[in-house]
Amino acid sequence: MIPVRRYWKLLSSYLRNQRARTIVLSVILFSGIGLQVLNPQIIRTFIDRATAGDQTDSLVPIALLFMVIAVVYQALNVTATWMAENIGWTATNGLRRDLADHLLRLDMDFHKTHTPGELVERVDGDVTALSNFFGQFFINVLGNLVLLVGILILLFRENVWIGVSTTLFALAGLGMMVGIQKLATGWWAEVKAIRAEMFGFLGEQAVGTEDVRANGAARYMMRRFTRLLRRWLPAEVRGRHGWSVLWGTNIAVFTVGNVLVFTLGSWLFNQGTLTIGSVYLVFHYTEMLRHPLDRIRNQMEDFQKAAAGIERVQALQARTTRLPLDGTTRLASGPLAVELDRVGFTYREDEDPYGTGPPAPPNDRVLADVSVTVQPGRIMGLLGRTGSGKTTLARLLTRLYDPDTGTVRLGGIDTRDAEIHSLRRNVGMVTQDVQLFAASIRDNLTFFDRSISDDQIWTALETLGLTGWIRGMPEGLDTVLDAGGGGLSAGEGQLLAFTRIFLEDPGLIVLDEASSRLDPATEQLIEQAVDRLLRNRTGVIIAHRLDTVNRADDILILDGGVVVEFGERAALAADPGSRFSQLLATGIEEVLR
Repeated sequence: MIPVRRYWKLLSSYLRNQRARTIVLSVILFSGIGLQVLNPQIIRTFIDRATAGDQTDSLVPIALLFMVIAVVYQALNVTATWMAENIGWTATNGLRRDLADHLLRLDMDFHKTHTPGELVERVDGDVTALSNFFGQFFINVLGNLVLLVGILILLFRENVWIGVSTTLFALAGLGMMVGIQKLATGWWAEVKAIRAEMFGFLGEQAVGTEDVRANGAARYMMRRFTRLLRRWLPAEVRGRHGWSVLWGTNIAVFTVGNVLVFTLGSWLFNQGTLTIGSVYLVFHYTEMLRHPLDRIRNQMEDFQKAAAGIERVQALQARTTRLPLDGTTRLASGPLAVELDRVGFTYREDEDPYGTGPPAPPNDRVLADVSVTVQPGRIMGLLGRTGSGKTTLARLLTRLYDPDTGTVRLGGIDTRDAEIHSLRRNVGMVTQDVQLFAASIRDNLTFFDRSISDDQIWTALETLGLTGWIRGMPEGLDTVLDAGGGGLSAGEGQLLAFTRIFLEDPGLIVLDEASSRLDPATEQLIEQAVDRLLRNRTGVIIAHRLDTVNRADDILILDGGVVVEFGERAALAADPGSRFSQLLATGIEEVLR
């Protein structure tokens, strides 16, 4: 069946604010339908009176009435179409907004397993299919169903045999089209899935073009591209085949319908049951049946796409975050204490929510029984081999994930109980890869927050010692950056990230190997900015390089997700038996990599 109920349930909440426009649309629509079925009655009167020998003067008013009604009907039809499209796009734009907001609230496991291209297709492509369906639903489906019923009632008034035969004819035609539509829905779902996969692939290649070309992987990527196209083409053909079958069915049904009308019409006319005007009326109404059925048939392709889109949109809406976001406790301002109490964590597959799968084997755990306390205002250097759990620990502190076992506390508050916006404002993080937008430096610094004034921005830049660098840009704060920070070095991008964090004024700052990609020209600025950024704040510095943790008060060394060593940097450096002292003696890059 056509998923009207599920579709209506999905969009009804977005129509509440358009109730008045929907009522006006209904009035216009049904007024137009009334005029549409009235005009053939006028034609019959005209024919019967003309064949009876009436004078031209008495026929002219009838003809004029027919033309006036025809013009008014066209005006109403245009208005109804415009209003239906307006209502449809307004409703589905609201749906797009909510889907985008929903995606931003989903956990990182979801985003790691779904490419940006796929999500763009979900939010835009699937919803566009719904918009096309909804924009034409009243006009080409509901309105034409009402017109269909009205025509059949009027045909019953003319003659019972004609009414019964045309009703059976219409029901048979509509039933066949609905059956074919149901079969084709699965085909369109497959098309949408492959299309989303293709967009995800193209998005990955657009981002990784330099690496693909530099490593000679262009041929491999083209093979992948070709394989996707080879899967897409037959799926698209099957989907289009559903429309073709509907079209062919419509032709066959109306061929039979014409034979039926001419046979019954001639027989009833010869019997004297119908006048010539009535025969024309029956023929006209039967031809009018073609239009609503034909328009419904044209919408069956949108029905197919909409049905697949509904399933995918509802599946996306049903996907809930694994991070409960109902905490209400606000973090205090100022430096935050960091407490890790027997913390354990394992990355799981996207389909397996936290706690539903079997316990992970010990050697698969990223963090195991980590217990560390960092006092407010102190800086902890976090060291360890690649894969030891350093970045995972940073993600737990910023609550991109929750631990499987144990507790993470900031300022004495369990991160699960913290109000999420308060936590985000009080914990700042700078990574190796800084996301920059195709916008001005001002907008990149403030994340488009217009409440942050230029004075506040310049104060932050002055504190970090970056005013000279910004003034050296072509248009200062108004300099427009390319998407991804094109034209800036990695170090310059990190300088912008430091300023972003400073404007937020968090109590805890996490630097996840933020100095690993510095260019010599900006290294001095970076070091100066880091010193000022960490002043009077708690800091966690993740690094491989020794000089990066020279400013740390405490050192934490992880190996295989387990705490190997933790203590004051000075004390560990003075202890010849400590792991940190050995790193100082042998060189951190050699030991940790």
